[in-house]
Amino acid sequence: MRIVVTGGAGFIGSNFIRYMRSAHPEHKILCLDKLTYAGNLDNLEGILGSPNFIFSKTDIADENAVNEALKSFMPDVIVNFAAESHVDRSIADAKDFVRTNVEGVRVLLEAARMTGARFHQISTDEVYGDLPVTSTEKFTETSALRPSSPYSATKAAADLLALAYHRTYGLFVTVSRSSNNYGMNQYPEKLIPLAVKNILCGKPVPVYGDGGNVRDWIAVEDHSEAVDIILERGKSGEVYNVGGGNERTNREIVDGIIKILGRGDREFVRDRAGHDRRYALDSGKMYAEFGWKPKVPFKEGFIRTVQGYAKKG
Repeated sequence: MRIVVTGGAGFIGSNFIRYMRSAHPEHKILCLDKLTYAGNLDNLEGILGSPNFIFSKTDIADENAVNEALKSFMPDVIVNFAAESHVDRSIADAKDFVRTNVEGVRVLLEAARMTGARFHQISTDEVYGDLPVTSTEKFTETSALRPSSPYSATKAAADLLALAYHRTYGLFVTVSRSSNNYGMNQYPEKLIPLAVKNILCGKPVPVYGDGGNVRDWIAVEDHSEAVDIILERGKSGEVYNVGGGNERTNREIVDGIIKILGRGDREFVRDRAGHDRRYALDSGKMYAEFGWKPKVPFKEGFIRTVQGYAKKG
């Protein structure tokens, strides 16, 4: 298989490439990444320059650049991890989010049409909006999309655009929506690496509001395996929820990091505008159709991740 992975120098994209190189060393991978602040070639250490792997510094919203990069590669599938993803940044200025997360997806969909490739969109549970903390309800693939932030609104728009290309043009399209990923190589604006960094620097860890916002967590390698399965067996026009089944409050996550490191303090700060209270995904479709479920126990993966960031400093 010839696979284009966009955003492959970022956190989830680079971990997916490592997973695919291990699971399918025969696959040829073209990585497109703009190398913004959150993209780092160090994340691809040991892969750059290796057989069956090509890196191209390319902005997915630059149509000419994307077409040029794909012209000689002729992919079987395009997997789009590329996105502006930090909610706070989208609240401050949504322009880059619309450009990359919506226009960039349009460019890639057109590229898929041109090359005959299948297209897979990596999305997020945030497109569904939120659930009450006291509820046991979970989002299914048919739940309404009610995004709360400019970031999640652009991701929802991208999902709908991709699915519209399936309906209108007959393009082979699949979409996966995952819960919060954790693992190594995440940019330290996200909760776990930020908390570790602050603690090591002797700074308190900022916690929004009362810290009671609930997130579902999944190990990035479990997410990577789920995407691999969808690429091989997913049905065109379908959406798949990829949840970890590990709901924790932000306060619990921060307190857990402090316990593992044996030091540190948290500091409650003004809540984020439009802050969703709870995310929870029902991944029953993934299990029913493919037999997939997460393999990494949360406690084990969480401790390993925190210790990994502490070791890196």
